[in-house]
Amino acid sequence: MDLARRSRAPELMDADDLPAETYVAIMRDLARVNAVTLAPRPTLRFLDRVAQRRSALRILDVGFGDGDMLRRIERWATRRGITVALTGVDLNPRSEQAARAHTPAESSICWVTGDYADLAGQGWDVILSSLVAHHMNDDELVAFLRFMEREAAAGWFVNDLLRHRFAHAGYPLLARLARWHPIVRHDGTLSIARSFRPAEWLPLLAAAGVAQAQVRREFPFRLCVERLR
Repeated sequence: MDLARRSRAPELMDADDLPAETYVAIMRDLARVNAVTLAPRPTLRFLDRVAQRRSALRILDVGFGDGDMLRRIERWATRRGITVALTGVDLNPRSEQAARAHTPAESSICWVTGDYADLAGQGWDVILSSLVAHHMNDDELVAFLRFMEREAAAGWFVNDLLRHRFAHAGYPLLARLARWHPIVRHDGTLSIARSFRPAEWLPLLAAAGVAQAQVRREFPFRLCVERLR
């Protein structure tokens, strides 16, 4: 596959007719992928920086999938003695089903099925997304950047993939060895092809009117965009 430009091919997991039980299995394996590839680490480091200024946070996670990021944040907050109100929003109702199935009963995370835009004006301190940006087209991403810039009082953080040849070639081998779900194998490789390179974020940020965000690489093969106020 030519990686000079972002792929626009649809991912199998985004299909509307995907059975609910298949979706839950995919989300479970994606959470395992995230753990193996150290996906939460850049987001938690960002929250460490935010927490130096605030001891209580209202956090919105957009496109929560299995909910593994918010569960990690809940544990992070408990260890650090930080008060958090955690909300996840996802358009896909199957995500809420998966998140509730994998979340301890004592958790206080709020799961919402719907459009993030409907949650404007609710006093968010931080807005996050993890491995969501590459699912959006340019217009959707610009609208999302504008929303975060307008609504996040302390800052926002986009945690996504870096389009890189080594990652694109190596992920299928890792996924096969780990025996992850076939759709996770397929979509993981495609996600890398759909993701960004650093320079590609600049016109999107400019179109959204965001002048102070930082775009940087994180190990391994992550590309993150940060706005810290």
